[in-house]
Amino acid sequence: MTSLQLLVVDDEPAIRQVVAAHLRKAGYSVEQAGDGEAALEKLSRGDVDIALCDIKLPGLSGIDVLRQARAAGIDTAFIMMTAFASVETAIEAIKAGAADYMIKPLNNEELLHRLTKVADLRGLRAENRVLRGLVLGAGEEVFRFNSPAMREMEDMAVKVARTNSTVLITGESGTGKGVVARLIHQQSLRADGPFIPVNCGAIPENLVESEFFGHTRGSFTGADKARKGLFLEADGGTIFLDEIGELPLALQVKLLHVIEHKEVRPVGGEQTRSVDVRIVAATNRDLGAMVAQGKFREDLFFRLSVFHIDMPPLRERRQDIPALVEFLLRRGMQRHGVDSGHKVALDPDVGEFLVNYDWPGNVREMENIIDRALILADGGRITLADLPPQITRAVQLSHAGEGTEPSGTLREQVRKYEADIILRTIEEASGNRRAAAQKLDIGLSSLYRKLEESEE
Repeated sequence: MTSLQLLVVDDEPAIRQVVAAHLRKAGYSVEQAGDGEAALEKLSRGDVDIALCDIKLPGLSGIDVLRQARAAGIDTAFIMMTAFASVETAIEAIKAGAADYMIKPLNNEELLHRLTKVADLRGLRAENRVLRGLVLGAGEEVFRFNSPAMREMEDMAVKVARTNSTVLITGESGTGKGVVARLIHQQSLRADGPFIPVNCGAIPENLVESEFFGHTRGSFTGADKARKGLFLEADGGTIFLDEIGELPLALQVKLLHVIEHKEVRPVGGEQTRSVDVRIVAATNRDLGAMVAQGKFREDLFFRLSVFHIDMPPLRERRQDIPALVEFLLRRGMQRHGVDSGHKVALDPDVGEFLVNYDWPGNVREMENIIDRALILADGGRITLADLPPQITRAVQLSHAGEGTEPSGTLREQVRKYEADIILRTIEEASGNRRAAAQKLDIGLSSLYRKLEESEE
């Protein structure tokens, strides 16, 4: 069932009604208009995807309707119809902006074929606009997990992907909930359709309904053109509602309606639009507790959590850390334009510190730290000095809390003590190693040397 909204414009009621009936039977939502003025009134709402418009109309001609619609910023695609075919009228219609041109009487199968072609082109353009506005990560290398917990999660994601079930993904911030949502989409029968990620917490509350379901032109102040809405952009694919716990209660009711009835109503629109979209939601909040507090609808919670996937934090799956560090390092080098022939490597101590760190920000924190280290690294290697001081201090304090006694020769212990002071000073200087060296009254090269000596 397509979600396209069509308008049939013809001054002959019999022709108009027969065409409209055939299109409805094919699954389209269809409205009718008997003249140019009535057509422009319906088009002005901005929710008509394709207009099938006769050229010869009383008053305004079909081409006049097309030109006025374009001048008003209406984005509807036009297929022009005429019983009086000529090269001149065809050229005039195409120059005015028509997407296609058909001769009456219409062949029903040919009409459906032409509509599909125009809809595909229109859908491609719309999806390209969305892709330019969103970071989708399409085509990126996918990390394969090593830990048993994540392999089990991956198996669950692949199994549910083959269904149309809604999915709720929970877990701490930065655990990779968006990666799992994309995996579900890629492994589903909808993989060729759009994947539209939406951060529910980043949209102003007064604009959420319009962003989700679209709006007609003039439906509120500032709505100078119609907007399709993210649910219709995701038609035939998957919409990923991240931070679903931030969704206002009023919109939770409307989202429940979409899930139950598979239709949306644009703000200011008179008609609902059918939509075929799979919903994957994610949150780092306790939705069950929010239900008990009256902050989240219980019926929506049950609808969303038909299939629940919980993402364990990185500290509970340290087996993933070494391979994940290498993966993020490789991806970071590509992103920063590092020559593949000059690979950046980790010093052994760095890998040990990264495995022992608790990663309160999970994978997102790791990616930021790897990117930072790549920028600071000299000579093709990342040393402890290239890590933020909070990592080395946290790991050292953790070991100290476990009752670890100082070890090594006096010289080795002095080096480590010096390195601790240097790292703490760098942290106090907000990572500025030159300022830290000045504060300690040593040269910058001495600061680097002492840090390197502490690693030997």
